[in-house]
Amino acid sequence: MQHRYVKIIGTGKYLPQTCVTAEEVDARLGVKAGWTLKKTGVAKRYFAGEETAAQMGAKAAAAAILAAGISFRDIDCIVGASGTYQQPIPCNAALIQAEMGEGASGVPAFDVNTTCLSFVAAMDIVSYMIEAGRYRTALLVTSEIASVGLDWEHKESAALFGDGAVAVVLSRSERGGRSAIVHAAMETYGDGAPLSEIRGGGTKLHPRNFEATGKDFLFQMDGTGIFRMTSKLMPPFLDRLMREAGTGIGEMKLVIPHQASAMAVRLIMRKLGVGEHQLMDVSHHGGNMIAASIPMLLHEAIERQRIERGDRVLLLGTSAGLSLGGLILDY
Repeated sequence: MQHRYVKIIGTGKYLPQTCVTAEEVDARLGVKAGWTLKKTGVAKRYFAGEETAAQMGAKAAAAAILAAGISFRDIDCIVGASGTYQQPIPCNAALIQAEMGEGASGVPAFDVNTTCLSFVAAMDIVSYMIEAGRYRTALLVTSEIASVGLDWEHKESAALFGDGAVAVVLSRSERGGRSAIVHAAMETYGDGAPLSEIRGGGTKLHPRNFEATGKDFLFQMDGTGIFRMTSKLMPPFLDRLMREAGTGIGEMKLVIPHQASAMAVRLIMRKLGVGEHQLMDVSHHGGNMIAASIPMLLHEAIERQRIERGDRVLLLGTSAGLSLGGLILDY
């Protein structure tokens, strides 16, 4: 069973208070003026200061619940869908529940983490639970603070990222209605695991292991390696996704890609045959927000009325692993 009668009934976002321009990043990286904007296409991004991931997520969740026209008592579960954690234990979803002032509610809270594809994977998983009747209305929250783990000596990756939080309320739709998840797929190629990683912080390189270097606890990425691997794997992956869904790229009203980097996104989208009018891309004013990138674009697409009820949308991206993921939905 792939077709699931669920629909998005509300979305909300939160961006940290500190806006960081490309010029400010140039100064921090010690590069000549204009380098960051030319290299990444990101004119500005937002960095968390005093905000925690749970606080950011709670604010986005409150906005999504308000947009859905419901109250917290209508929520059957909270799913954290982030690539970064506020702390190793407990899960982000539990911390967000408490931050919302609902820590005594008993509403189940758990996380789904596939780094940049966390939201897509969570939406896929939870939709089955809604279809099966386990839950009726779920709150998906992606809250990412990438800035704290950046290696500023690695210019190409440090210049890409920003922080932000997005929440989506997912609910059951009427059978035979216009809103549904049509198909989803994910593939992982572990040979690409070293291309994007934070080695420290787990049981292998625990913080008490003082022999581990500081670099082990910072984000490391081989952007060229990821692009080469993605360029090879993504076209056949998308062909399989479309074939199994019984649809085609031309039927997509909008394609929402993970904002890995502006240049890489546009090169790969052209290779996949995605038209400029189909592409949703606002990376220039937010940057790569890890798992928040895709739902942030989805929120913006709804807010800007780029999509209407019944329009077919493709969520598509890659994540550390190396994983590829896609989800086709009729909004």
